[in-house]
Parts: sequence; structure tokens; C-alpha cells
Amino acid sequence: MRIDIAAVGRLRNGPEAELVSDYLDRFARTGRSLGLPSVNVIEVEDKRGGGSTAEAELLARAIPSGATLVMLDERGQQPTSPEFADKLAGYRDQARDLCFVIGGADGIDPTLRQRADWQISFGRMVWPHMLVRVMLAEQLYRAATILAGSPYHRA
Repeated sequence: MRIDIAAVGRLRNGPEAELVSDYLDRFARTGRSLGLPSVNVIEVEDKRGGGSTAEAELLARAIPSGATLVMLDERGQQPTSPEFADKLAGYRDQARDLCFVIGGADGIDPTLRQRADWQISFGRMVWPHMLVRVMLAEQLYRAATILAGSPYHRA
């Protein structure tokens, strides 16, 4: 199994980058004993200003062949953290490569979005795409702790 995050934009040094790095490091430590690999981050950037269509082309090239696609989209399902953890465990148990896709400021182009195996949302509000990376990294770490049997404060 391989886990990737394909995201539009370059995450520069700063608080968001520090948080993503911290949560993905925690995920790697916790997930190792659960059969979950470290997460690879693939960044793409449309320097020509082609909007979500051009970004979709770059993202499509970055997505590993045959990977299960989870798109982060405001119209997606809003799973609870335990539901997210269960879904992650299911992908792991099926030995499916997994790619989370985060679009740019204009979201994910519909042609790419229709390829999604699962669309998820972190709420009905729109979040900056750089902050969504932090939220996804935290939820991956939280999922690993749930799967490891750590007490979950909402249970």
C-alpha cells in the first residue's frame, strides 16, 4: 500500500508546513505498526494561470496509476473521525494504493472530480487549500491513533 497527497500549490516554510510535517511524522510513527506507510506529498503548480482545468491535468499526471482516489471537496461526504479511520483501514486491508487530492483555490475540476472513489469534506464551509492539507494530515494521524486503540475522546 502507498498513500499520497496530491495537492495544488507549494507549501512554503511557515506554520502550515510545520503542522503538516508534524502530523505526517506522527502518522508515520503510529501507522507503522498498523501496516500503514508514510505519506508522500506530491505538489503541482500551474504557473501559466490556466485555472482548475490546468490544475486538473497536472494533478491527473501526479496521481499514481491504479490508486484509489479520495477527493477533498466541499460537496463531499462529511465522515466522522472513526468513519474515516475505518475507511482507511479498509483500503489498507485491500492493499489498495490511496491518493488524496486537494485542488487549488477554485477547487477540483469536474472532469477530475468525477474520477473520485470517495469525496469528502471537512464541513460545509470553504477552507483555504493550504489549510486543508493541515486538516487532512491531522485526520490521518487521528485515524492511526483510533486504529491503534488509543482512547478517542468522542467515543
